[in-house]
Amino acid sequence: MRIATWNVNSIRARSESVVEWMEQADVDVLAMQETKCHDDAFPLMSFLASGYDVAHVGQGAYNGVAIASRVGLDGVEVAFDGVPTYPVDDQPIREARAISAVCAGIRVWSLYVPNGRTPEDPHYEYKLRWLDALGDHIALRLAHDPAAEMMLAGDWNVAQTDDDVWDREYFDGRTHVTPPERAAVQRFLDGGLVDSALPYAPGYTFWDYTQLRFPRDEGMRIDYAFCSPAPDTRVMGAHIDREARKRKGASDHAPVVFDLA
Repeated sequence: MRIATWNVNSIRARSESVVEWMEQADVDVLAMQETKCHDDAFPLMSFLASGYDVAHVGQGAYNGVAIASRVGLDGVEVAFDGVPTYPVDDQPIREARAISAVCAGIRVWSLYVPNGRTPEDPHYEYKLRWLDALGDHIALRLAHDPAAEMMLAGDWNVAQTDDDVWDREYFDGRTHVTPPERAAVQRFLDGGLVDSALPYAPGYTFWDYTQLRFPRDEGMRIDYAFCSPAPDTRVMGAHIDREARKRKGASDHAPVVFDLA
């Protein structure tokens, strides 16, 4: 089985190229982030015509996550217990940042972790609370069922080590590399999950559109999947599809692809 995660950066603008890539790459399950559309505007027919069922939760021009699968899509869950809200126009909003479904026996999550903006911004504290709440939820699930099959795939918006950014000094005073963010992500690994892509695909997954970041390979590794031990033992390989990032009108993220026995 082949599972991929990809921040598509607007699915309505890229649905045809995403589906075409899925078919060419022989992907069975795709976790998508930043779809940037409401549920009724998701280009569902493009996926259905190619044999993929889709679960999606959207939020207009922001956020949005989805899972497309041709190997089953059962037990869909939107968000998770204890997910924090964020104020929008003074109203607490549960943002569209997490969805999961069982695909061929594995509960695949599509996660779009908050960006944080700057360490001084309220969105940064929201990011930490969001990661803590997700960590609590996953820890409870694993405590109830240590053999649970889970893959937490997505855009984590955290570079775990200095090797995951092109220039550590450039990020001084910025988000994605601060100790609290890294500690929040490390908690998942300390709790028994595995960074399943790292042994096979340690390279960057995101390159900003500006300043020729992609041609210069000035990127970040912020897209990955944490697996529970059961599915991790079946991960036989992974790769970052840089060719997809090279396409005309491509997302600023590249897909990360996992091969499972």
